[in-house]
Amino acid sequence: MDPRTDRSQVRLAELVAALSLGIDLGFGQPMEHVLRQCLIALRIAERMDIPEEERAAIYYSALLVNVGCHADAHEQAKWFGDDIALKANKFASYDMRSLRSSLATMRRIGAGNQPLHRLRVALDFIVSGHHELDGMIETHNTFARTFALELGLPEAVGDAVATAYERWDGRGWPGELSGEEIPLASRIVQLAEHVEVVHRVAGTAAACALARERAGKQFDPALAELLVRDADAIFEGLDAVGQWQSVIAEEPSLALLLSGEDFDAALAAVATTIDIKSPYWLGHAQAVADLAGRAGEHLGLPEAEVRTLHRAGLVHGFGRLGVSNSIWDRSGPLGAGEWERVRMHPYLTERMLHQSEALAPLGAIAVQLRERLDGSGYPRALSGAAISRPARVLGAADAYQAMREPRAHRPELSGDGAATQLRADVTAGIRDADAVDAVLAAAGHRVWRRREGPSGLTPREVEVLKLLALGLSNKEIAQRLTISPKTAGSHVEHIYSKIDASSRAAAGLFAVQHGLLPAEENASAA
Repeated sequence: MDPRTDRSQVRLAELVAALSLGIDLGFGQPMEHVLRQCLIALRIAERMDIPEEERAAIYYSALLVNVGCHADAHEQAKWFGDDIALKANKFASYDMRSLRSSLATMRRIGAGNQPLHRLRVALDFIVSGHHELDGMIETHNTFARTFALELGLPEAVGDAVATAYERWDGRGWPGELSGEEIPLASRIVQLAEHVEVVHRVAGTAAACALARERAGKQFDPALAELLVRDADAIFEGLDAVGQWQSVIAEEPSLALLLSGEDFDAALAAVATTIDIKSPYWLGHAQAVADLAGRAGEHLGLPEAEVRTLHRAGLVHGFGRLGVSNSIWDRSGPLGAGEWERVRMHPYLTERMLHQSEALAPLGAIAVQLRERLDGSGYPRALSGAAISRPARVLGAADAYQAMREPRAHRPELSGDGAATQLRADVTAGIRDADAVDAVLAAAGHRVWRRREGPSGLTPREVEVLKLLALGLSNKEIAQRLTISPKTAGSHVEHIYSKIDASSRAAAGLFAVQHGLLPAEENASAA
């Protein structure tokens, strides 16, 4: 694809802000927590007359401060159960370095399991697990710094996110810096992050009390004093403004615009960052994007649509940040409540992207990738023509690639095994035949050319059309063809969509005009 033909552009701030919404969910916080802390940090910076270039570091550090905290979500879930609940402890009323914080963390070992299993996990943790915990925050910091630099952000941003857990008194993580040795951006963001939570939950007075209590310990005392002194102005209207629009509008002069290959590279960087959340998903987004893009080419889609489909493949898993690894990495069956959380992740992807004009079209495709033609999918139980063609291709590509990868509850399938399952889905009326054929062709499988009827009707749809034209109900069609009534209804919806009809009479006229009726096998019914 020639990047010069790509007219779509996105501000880097929009992509990072969208990612921040998923980070919120990964910390058990409501969406836009990070956006609000960014506004607080900028308001503090304004009162310090900080130069524009330094404000850029504060801006992006505030949006990315916790981006590395899901890098070892698999290990967190292994030892502590729900990794999201564990990370929510960061904003507890007690100090993270306190004995109370340590005891709260230890009480979570093996959470969500039976007592005997929790005991086994605790013993394993004593033997080897604590070593993983010791380096966890340092891993987060290193990961965040690498990611910031990969996006092309200044070294100052990398330095700030790498020191996000250092404390004024030197008792932070990794505990190598103290006082003014800690980058100013890091000090401002840390204060803004914690007071945002307290202000949202308990108001301005409580936020000021936290700043006073931790001044000289966790927080820079001068910054804490400034916040307390100007608290009313700093917090004014914070809940009334549209956080997304305000944060994007406040982007400092850096204002990086991404298009063409740079846009793709940034999306790929974010996708890889999210895939690292689980060892079972490593490389999944890039593989799905490549497969979906090639499938789009097999279908003869225009270049712009192929590019959009490829990008939708990169973003399709963003919503996984909002679901605990205790679910994603489960080796046994999921309960009803856990399944409901899984069913939400395409919706969360859409929510993360919908406020950006450049990203929203990708979210509109990604939200439908788990929908099924017969209406049995999620999150909205769409059926038939309500599922867009790009979403049908993306769904087939995601399903094929997922089956080719191992999961905690099953081994990977062979290429032939995955192809067989996709074709079975077509027979069952779950997946679109054209989309599946395109994905399988893109994956290197031999695809027999299907004999299509007029307007692209499949052989099965031709059979259904003939019976529909003769006045049979969905139930009667199902009995005649030995399929379920729901599958028959799905076929009928596809037929109406393809031939642009909405009644039995119009379908009958179409069948006669295209030589499908009268048919020899139906002569007795005439």
